[in-house]
Amino acid sequence: MADLDFFIGDEALSRLRSSGLYTLRSPIHNGQVDDWDTMERFWQQCIFNYLRCNPEEHYFLLTDSPVSTPESRECTGEIMFETFNVPGLYISVQSVLSLSAGYAYLKSISDENSDPSSDMTGVVVDIGDGASHIVPVVNGYVIGSSIKSFPLSGSDVTQFVSQLLQERGELVPPEDSLDISRKVKEMYCYTCSDIVKEFKKHDKKPDKYIKHWSAIKPKTGVPYTIDIGYERFLGPEIFFKPEIYSADFATPLPQLIDRCVQSAPIDTRRALYKNIVLSGGSTMFKDFHKRLQSDIKKIVDERVAATNAEHHVEVRPIEVNVVAHPIQSYAVWFGGSVAASNPEFYEYCHTKEEYEEHGASICRTSPVFKGMY
Repeated sequence: MADLDFFIGDEALSRLRSSGLYTLRSPIHNGQVDDWDTMERFWQQCIFNYLRCNPEEHYFLLTDSPVSTPESRECTGEIMFETFNVPGLYISVQSVLSLSAGYAYLKSISDENSDPSSDMTGVVVDIGDGASHIVPVVNGYVIGSSIKSFPLSGSDVTQFVSQLLQERGELVPPEDSLDISRKVKEMYCYTCSDIVKEFKKHDKKPDKYIKHWSAIKPKTGVPYTIDIGYERFLGPEIFFKPEIYSADFATPLPQLIDRCVQSAPIDTRRALYKNIVLSGGSTMFKDFHKRLQSDIKKIVDERVAATNAEHHVEVRPIEVNVVAHPIQSYAVWFGGSVAASNPEFYEYCHTKEEYEEHGASICRTSPVFKGMY
């Protein structure tokens, strides 16, 4: 077992800024592990320094990307059983946990009896810092063939805000550029309903909409201030008009969500449109869910109208509902805590005995992909 003389997360970033003695490495890119040695050390730090537990005494639940490969899950199982000697392991798909979290939260604040058949049916729109996925789930099972990956994520919003500030001539220290852009994104960015109207609002009353960011240059200690203007709404706009960020991306998020639902079995589509659940920190922008619902509803209504006109029929309107809740930023963790506290959790876990008998191949598949779809 390697020593723990290294740092992870915010502590790693803090050490990097304050000292030139460290280098920064990320074991995950675009939601996929591509450096297993570093990933193993990351888990060591989490288990021994943060959780401060003996892994040999606890069953573990780990989350995984919906597009993760069987080989990736096999590597995860091998590390957990061989390096940490855990007695049991369950690798859960993040999207299913997010859906579970949303249902659990809404149920906790509602006195109404919900329809059990719709508990675990919906489309999970998971936008993290490094990857974005749209995953349809029916009765707790993932429709694997309908999963869509969106090429932009939270880090792209940060990059775009940084780019806009530089183009506007704001004097942000290069070494602080991304960190400040990330904080600006989290504190001041919001989603608008009409980008043209938003430009006019800012131009008409700049004092009302412009925010100011003050900081101290890390190298010289000199204070400075920058103005935050159009960046506030242009940052999140890349999810709805990706071409403003890069000509390589042309499909807006609402359109990709619609394609996801349309590729699912026809008898599931109405239920999927009715429960589009947001997950991840980059879905927390103010009014993000309203804009998403409005844009998807427009696409769906236009299709229904075209069908009615072409075939001279009267198709029943389709309900579109995008679900937002306060815990969506940590929905995967919350859903995991709910799953792990369920008495049936241990039945789903692979045990060390099974691993020793069959090897890491027992982790290659996930039960949530074994449904009727």
